[in-house]
This record gives sequence, structure tokens and C-alpha cells, in this order.
Amino acid sequence: MTDQPLWHGRFDSSPADALLKFTQSLSFDKRLWRDDITGSIAHVRGLAHAEIISVAESEKIILALNTVATEMSSGKFEFVASDEDIHTAIERRVTQLAGDTGAKLHTGRSRNDQVATALRLWCKRELAHVAKLTLDLCDVLSTRATESGWGAAGDYLPGYTHMQRAQPVLLAHHFAAHTWALMRDLDRLTQTIERLDVSPLGAGALAGSSLPLDADFVARELGFSRRFNNSLDAVSDRDFVAEALFDIALIGVHLSRLGEEWVLWTTQEFGFAVLDDAYATGSSMLPQKKNADIAELARGKSGRLIGNLTGLLATLKAMPLAYNRDLQEDKEPLFDSVDQVSLALQALGGMIATAKFNTDAMKSAADAQLLGATDLAEWLVAKGMPFRQAHARVGALVSKSIRDSVSLAKLVEADDELGKSAAELLQPGVGVSRRTTQGGSGPVPAVAQSAELGAALTVLRTRIAALINSR
Repeated sequence: MTDQPLWHGRFDSSPADALLKFTQSLSFDKRLWRDDITGSIAHVRGLAHAEIISVAESEKIILALNTVATEMSSGKFEFVASDEDIHTAIERRVTQLAGDTGAKLHTGRSRNDQVATALRLWCKRELAHVAKLTLDLCDVLSTRATESGWGAAGDYLPGYTHMQRAQPVLLAHHFAAHTWALMRDLDRLTQTIERLDVSPLGAGALAGSSLPLDADFVARELGFSRRFNNSLDAVSDRDFVAEALFDIALIGVHLSRLGEEWVLWTTQEFGFAVLDDAYATGSSMLPQKKNADIAELARGKSGRLIGNLTGLLATLKAMPLAYNRDLQEDKEPLFDSVDQVSLALQALGGMIATAKFNTDAMKSAADAQLLGATDLAEWLVAKGMPFRQAHARVGALVSKSIRDSVSLAKLVEADDELGKSAAELLQPGVGVSRRTTQGGSGPVPAVAQSAELGAALTVLRTRIAALINSR
């Protein structure tokens, strides 16, 4: 009966419209159709492998499933009112196409392990795609770092702490900082994909089946690396969704930090960068405006991604074993987070790849004499003065320079402990060249970092390619 849900046999009356409207998930889980059909084909092959159905029956059901796939991909599939979700819709249509043989599709299977399987298949594919987009942004940042120069002749700008100018840093070093953060995100994503690579098929509703199913066979058919160990856990586990949402939320946080800097850099007050017209917006009222909307939305959408994570965690909290309908709430936040972070990664990548830098403005800001104060203190330390004394002495000169509007270099040159040699540390371009610590922003460690960054990206590129090819 196409006007009744597939579970209608237990009930004497039809379900109320209010129940169907509140419990349906078809409106958002339609996007799982490919994964549901993939899982169903593997399940049918498993039924034939276990001799629960004949090979001829399995071929007839698989033919019907492939017909449904064609109808779905062409947009010709017709849904009916009783279709609660994509899974029941596909089974209904298969039964229409294959008759009584089609009614054997759900043998030994529950929607509980069916849905969990489809969702894991979807996550394997889509999280690998998110990883690829994240890697693409890393490549953009790495390319722009190389263009700006890693060595002594590289472009530089002020580094900030507390949003106050602190010390000059190479622009390449700044780009690399964001790249390393995103590479940690990639490492987390790949580990999440590896952990979720488990087949739940065969777990049934919660306790498995009395039929001689071969869960290992089905896992291999689906390309999973292993099958479930515990049927209760298999149908109730949504750790992989929570992990995915955390990974994406943290990517969003990193994109938000990146976006905030670009909002600042493209203001007239900073003037460090100019956006390409294709990646900027205008004002409906103010003709002169050129807005960094991509950067602002990257900043703003991070809250949405964090909310999707916290919402799911609240849903999972205190949920008893095994499956509960609450778990239907896992899909909308997951789909939304994947969609939004994918758009953000591509938009930010294009924005940064096409932007132009005002390196003169960057250098001018970074060459401000006050940014050499730490170098002066360390110069005194190298002469044997305790650091706290050196800090206080230079701090007093800085205070006098600001208070009396006197050049810090002149005050340093006139100082008995410092003098002309120390004053030369405040010349343009000197400070950025003095960092020597491994991982620091000086030319020598920066060149080493360039090689380390390239090697790390190569490793991640190989891992992500393997994940994409194994889908």
C-alpha cells in the first residue's frame, strides 16, 4: 500500500498527519539516496552470499535498485505521502518494481543499521571532499607565502599581540601560521574518516539477526575497513558525526581568525591588502565602499558551525541504548556544517589568491622604531645585563620617546649603555632579520620552515588522495 508507511501492519488505523509531519526526515535526508542504494546493493549481495535469497532474486532486486538510482539522478523519482524518509521511499519503489521479490530487500536489516550505514558512507565521501578543499586553501596560503619571499629579501609586516604592534615578521611566516593550523585540521579530519570507516550492517535494530548474515562480507562489499564489534553500539553510535562537527567547527574558528585579519588588512586604517573586485562587494547606499564580505561571513559563520556541534552534543547527552528517534537530529547540522564550510573554504581561497598586497604600507608599519624595543633589550642581555634590568632600561627610553615626541633612535644613541651600535638595530628592515630561533620569523629559520611546510603538505596530500580514491 503506497498510502501507508512500511510499518503499518502493527496498527489498526492510519497515522495522524501531525505525526507524519513531525517525524518525517525526507525533506533533508534525500541527499543520502546514493549511499542508501549503495548500502542496499551490498546488503542484497550479502543475502545471496548467505543463501538467504537466490542469486536470481538478488539480481532482480539490484536491477530495481539501479532503476531507482537512474530515476533519482534524473529527477524522475516520484515520492508519495507515506514516504517518511529516503530509505523507506527507495524500498517502496523497489517493491513496486520487483514485486514480492523486492519485498525481500529488507530481510535481516533494520532502518537502524541501514541509516547508520548510509550516513557513514556519506561522511567518508563528503569529509574527504572537505579535506581536499582545506588542502586547497593551504596550497593558496603556501603559494602566497612563497611569492612574498621566505628569505632575507622577503616582504614583512608588523606582528601583533593584544592587537598592538609587537615585532616585525615575514609575511610568509604569517601565512604559514594559518597553514599549520589548517594542516592540524586536516590531520583531525583524516583521523575522523579512518575511525568512522566501520560497517554497521548486520547489527539490525539492536541485537543482530537470527539469519546467517555475513557482516564481514558486506563490509568488504561496501569498502569499509572493518565491521562493527557490538550491535548495540553500531546502531546508536554517532560519535563520528560529533567528531566531524567538531573538526568542521574548528576549521570554522581558524577561518574566522583568518577572516578577521583580512577585514582589518583591507581597511584604509591598515591598508595592507586590496581585494580583487570579483571577491568583494559594494554598498547599496555608499558608492565608495568595497567590502570584505567573504572575510566577514567566514567570521560570522563560525558561530553557526559551533552551534551545530553543541546542538548535536546536547541531543546525544544521556541517550539510552540503543537507537532512539532523537538520532534523526544528527543529519541537518551535519549537512549544514559540511555545506557551509565547503563554501567558506572555496570563497576564502579565491579571495586570498587574487588579492594584492601593499607591501610598502606593511613595511612602513613594521619599521616603526618602537617595534625594535625587544632587540634593544636583548642587545643589552648579550652584553651581560640581566633581562629585567634591560627591559626596564629600554622601557624607560620608550616612555620618554612617546612622552617627549623624540626619536627612539636618538635616545638610544645618546644612552651610555646602548649607543650608536644599538641604535642601528632600529634601522628599517633590521629587526625582521634578527630572529634566529628554529620556527621563528628570521630569514634562516623561515627558509627551513618553508621546506618543513612543503614536506608536511606532501604527506597530507598523499593521505587525502588515498581517502578520496578509497571512497
